[in-house]
Amino acid sequence: MVYQPAAGARDLLPLDVEKKRWIEERLQQVFHRWGYHRIITSTLERMDTLMAGEAIQRQMVIQVQQNGEDDELGLRPELTASIARTVVTRMAGLRYPQRLYYNANVFRRTWESRHNRQQEFYQAGVELLGAGGLLANAEVLLLVADCLAALGLQEWHLILGEAGITRSLLSAFPANLQNKVRSAIAHLDRITIDSLPLSDQLRDRARIMLDLRGSSADVLQKVSSLDLDKEQREAVNNLKSLVELLESERKFPLILDLSLIQTIDYYTGIVFEVVKDTGSQARILGRGGRYDQLLGLYHPQGENIPGIGFGLNIEDLYQVLLSTQQLPQATPASNWLVVPETPSANAAAFAYAQKLRDSTHLVRVEMDLGQRDTDAIRQYARDRSIAQIAWIKADGSPKIEPLR
Repeated sequence: MVYQPAAGARDLLPLDVEKKRWIEERLQQVFHRWGYHRIITSTLERMDTLMAGEAIQRQMVIQVQQNGEDDELGLRPELTASIARTVVTRMAGLRYPQRLYYNANVFRRTWESRHNRQQEFYQAGVELLGAGGLLANAEVLLLVADCLAALGLQEWHLILGEAGITRSLLSAFPANLQNKVRSAIAHLDRITIDSLPLSDQLRDRARIMLDLRGSSADVLQKVSSLDLDKEQREAVNNLKSLVELLESERKFPLILDLSLIQTIDYYTGIVFEVVKDTGSQARILGRGGRYDQLLGLYHPQGENIPGIGFGLNIEDLYQVLLSTQQLPQATPASNWLVVPETPSANAAAFAYAQKLRDSTHLVRVEMDLGQRDTDAIRQYARDRSIAQIAWIKADGSPKIEPLR
């Protein structure tokens, strides 16, 4: 029998890990510079936590079998719900805003993963909790731009929507048709819009909603032409203020898309996707948005606390960066190979290797484990690009042999 990883899982070999860490370390440096602190939550959660009040579909969650336990458990399909649960139950006494970041694996079933495709993914992202309004929204979006700049990524753009506006515009449609209209808009499905039993006025409204995508000036003009109530106009004005602030920063191309509807349905304000054009197709590098009612699901008194965040897909960043030659091309070579010349030099060799490792900067030191002659030892060191060999005598004195 040939043993392989479970369906939907995979192994990362040392060079894969080195490339993954290259990405994660640069993102982490950006998170630290913006004042964010790392949080680690449980991989395993109760299903009612993971589903976030039905905002996350049950079929997306990989459930865990239990024997004789009442609680349904599952593997986290994303981090926001777990962090929201942790903050309101474990960090209730802390001041807001809380700036948190994560770097973790997630597990989910998707339409694409139904035929044993990948079900384990790696993400890095942030959650800004306890702050609403223009500045908090702008901080998170500009933080996204800083992350991609740290990776040297160019020619990407941000697609920005507003879930609250889109949801309120859908309220004009009959209740029994709202989900169908929502799905048609999400999939840019004009045929369904044309076939639904709608009045001419509502059909025109649905067609306008399908086309609420493009330059910010055009989209804001189109949505302002609709019959909006006071609350909707206020939301549009807030979106306009955010767009003006972002465009004044000139950090990235911005596409406004009020037909943008996320698969996860806990968003209440801005939603966005980070998209990179790769020639053959557009690759989504990350997603995020504002969720001002999610934390209230887990709060003991049901108190709503505003939140906004994003997650970047490490695998997609990895694939895009492969073509740039920025990622490490090999695992780091050791600086030293320490070789005891005789069995009586073994203790002295271990002591010398430890002395090298105790340097104030990182020094990679390997011990030769015997059973090779001197020529084989030198060939091993050359094959591994090791810089120097320290041949250790029984009295502890070293003979240094540079190999470069």
